Amino acid sequence: MSATGPESSAHLPRGVPAARQTLALLQALARQPGPVPAAALARELDLPRSTTYHLLAELQQAGFVVHLPEERRYGLGVSAFEIGSAYSRQEPLARLARPVLARLVDAVGNSAHLAVLHGREVLYVVEQRAPGRPPLVTDVGVRLPAQLTASGRALLADLPAPQVRALFPDAGAFVDRHGQGPRRLSELRRLLGEVRRSGSATEDGEVTPGFASVATAVHDHAGRPTAAVAVTFPAGEVDVPGRDELAVRVRRAAAELTRRINGSPPKRLVSQTTPPRGG
Repeated sequence: MSATGPESSAHLPRGVPAARQTLALLQALARQPGPVPAAALARELDLPRSTTYHLLAELQQAGFVVHLPEERRYGLGVSAFEIGSAYSRQEPLARLARPVLARLVDAVGNSAHLAVLHGREVLYVVEQRAPGRPPLVTDVGVRLPAQLTASGRALLADLPAPQVRALFPDAGAFVDRHGQGPRRLSELRRLLGEVRRSGSATEDGEVTPGFASVATAVHDHAGRPTAAVAVTFPAGEVDVPGRDELAVRVRRAAAELTRRINGSPPKRLVSQTTPPRGG
């Protein structure tokens, strides 16, 4: 059979260079701390200057780019802000996470949640409770100290060291809940190193006595930590092999959500999130 429509896949180009260049230009602007010259963008993207100026002019007309003539620089415009605001309103991360967390809860029989980093705290954005399990402090909208939670540790472990140091500059930045957890930057760094080596973070009684958690980070298209998937369980009910199995399932759930948001895990996680043969 032959395709009859004008948009048959046989007649579609594999890519649209102008669209790719435009998106690359917007992404390059988004990575900058402030407005930049067009020449710098052209060098970074290996584009002809004439092409760069033409694309910037189109983006400027649509409001995605603003030109600062006195500085001879370009920055993101109001339309780019509106796109970002729409992303927040539509909550795609939470929507994509809910079915993943629901399957995880069904598999492990304990409650799961999704959290994002907000300064030195984590903010819980999805809570998927397991039937018959007691309510947890990690309800939607709750904020907790990042260095005490498994979710926070999973996210902090994948941040650059200078950023972690900026978040925790001195002992006063370390909040205490139950007398446990890191109290200084050197202790936090050792803990985060263990998270990077294992591929998942844990806490035991540091948030709520009698409960423990295991978490793994979800990553965006650049491999940056954007959220964390976690499971919380009664500490006395799960032995060491059981906790290891929970960690594997949480890592797989985080890897699935990373794929769903078109993310890219750091290379160190690739082997850890690949299901073993026969699993």
